Amino acid sequence: MNTADLLVHDAELLATVDDDRREIRGGWVAVTDGLVSAIGGPSDTRPAATQRLSAAGCLVTPGLVNTHHHLFQNLTRAYPPMTSESLFGWLQILYPRWTANLDEEAVYTAAWVGLAELALGGCTTSTDHHYIHPARAGDLIGAEIAAATDLGMRFHPTHGSMSLSQKDGGLPPDDAVRDEDFILAEGERLVRAHHDRGHGAMVRVALAPCSPFTVTPGLMERAAELAERLDVRLHTHLAENAEDDAFSMERFGRRCVDHYEDVGWMTDRSWAAHCVTPDPAEVRRLGAAGVGIAHCPSSNLILSSGIAPVVDYLAAGSPVGLGCDGSSSADAASLWQETRLTMLLGKLRNGAHAMPARTALEIATRGGAKCLGRAGELGELSVGSVGDLVAWKLDGPAFAGVLDDPVEGWLRCGPVGAHHTVVNGSPVVVEGHLVSDDVEAMLAQHRRISRRFQPPSG
Repeated sequence: MNTADLLVHDAELLATVDDDRREIRGGWVAVTDGLVSAIGGPSDTRPAATQRLSAAGCLVTPGLVNTHHHLFQNLTRAYPPMTSESLFGWLQILYPRWTANLDEEAVYTAAWVGLAELALGGCTTSTDHHYIHPARAGDLIGAEIAAATDLGMRFHPTHGSMSLSQKDGGLPPDDAVRDEDFILAEGERLVRAHHDRGHGAMVRVALAPCSPFTVTPGLMERAAELAERLDVRLHTHLAENAEDDAFSMERFGRRCVDHYEDVGWMTDRSWAAHCVTPDPAEVRRLGAAGVGIAHCPSSNLILSSGIAPVVDYLAAGSPVGLGCDGSSSADAASLWQETRLTMLLGKLRNGAHAMPARTALEIATRGGAKCLGRAGELGELSVGSVGDLVAWKLDGPAFAGVLDDPVEGWLRCGPVGAHHTVVNGSPVVVEGHLVSDDVEAMLAQHRRISRRFQPPSG
C-alpha cells in the first residue's frame, strides 16, 4: 500500500455521506494528492502516511459547502444604523458605504477573514457573490481568489453585477452599477483567467447578476447565454421576501419565478439564493427544472423574510445547499449553525419527522455539491472524491449523554466548531485553531479597514 499524504484516524464515527451513506465506527480516511485514496475501519489495514491527525472522540464528516455569501460585508458587521431594517432598507443604507470604500485591499482582507471564520465552522468550499465593482476599485474578484489561495480554501467566486440604478428604477445608487457590455466582458475575462474545469479544482467561477431589482432583464438573458457558451454556472437572488415579489410585479408585471423563467434561468445550470416566497406550484416548477436552492436560514430570520420551504424543494427535485449569506444580515458565518437551523426550521414548518440531522447534514454537503455542479466530487467521502473533511469534537458537558448517535448529537447539542478542517488534503484548522500564522495581523488590518466603512458615531 502506497504512503498517503494524510491519514485522519480513530474517529468515533466516520459519516461518509457517500452513495451508500456508510457510517464507520473507528473509521479513518487517507488522502493522497488532494483526493481520498482509501477509507476504512478498525479491521482494515491503514496506509502509512506523511502526516497524521487523530480524530479520537470526533464525528468526521465531509467538508461543508457554503453556496451563498457576500464576504465583503463583514466590513460592516452589525453596523448600528441597519440592525433593525428589513432587506430593502438595509441595502439602501449600506450601498453608499460599500461603494465609496471598496478596493482590492479591503476585499482581500474581508475575504481572508471571512474564509478563516468559515473554516473554523467546518466549511471547506465556499462560494462568494461579490456584486459591487466601483470603477476605481480594481480587480476585486482576483483579490478574493488570492485570499482563498493564501488561506488554502476551495473557492467558487461568482461575478456579481448590478446595472439597474435608482435613476432607472432600481435600488442601488448610480455609482454602484456598471455598463452591461463591460459586465459581460469582465465575466468572460474572469472565467478564462481563473475557472479550472479539472477534477479537484480549487477555483471555479460562475456568472451572477445580483437580483431582479438591481439588473435589467436584458442582462439576465445575456448572462444566461454567456454561461451556456462558456459552460459555467449561474447564480442570483430569487424570491427573497415579499418586497422582492412586489418589486417584480410592479416593475415586470410578473412574479419573481415567472421573471426568472422568462429571462432564461429556469435550468439546472443555475442555483438561486433564499427562495423564500415561491408558492407550491412555483416550487414544483423550480424542482422540475433542477434549479438549485441556496437556503440561508440565519439571514432569512434576521431580515424577517420568512421560512423557505426546504422540505418541499427536496420533494420537488431541487438540489438544496446552505448559505451563510453576507455578514451585514447574517453576521455569524458558521455553516454548523446554518445546518442546525435548517434542521430546526424544517421540523417547525413540516413536522418533527421531516428534517432529521442526517438530512440536514446531506444538505450541507451533498446538496451544496449539487448546487455547484460537483456531485460525487465534493460533499462526500469516497475514493476519488476531494480530500475535504472535518473532525468535530463531541466532548464536554454539551455532549454528555450522546452515546449511540453522534450525527443527531452533533446538531441537537453544541454549539460546536471544527476540531480539524482539512481542504485538499491539507489541514487549515488543527485542534480548533487556524494553521496560518497571519491571523492576528489580518484581524488588525481588518479592523483598520472596517473603520472606513463604519465611522465612529457621535
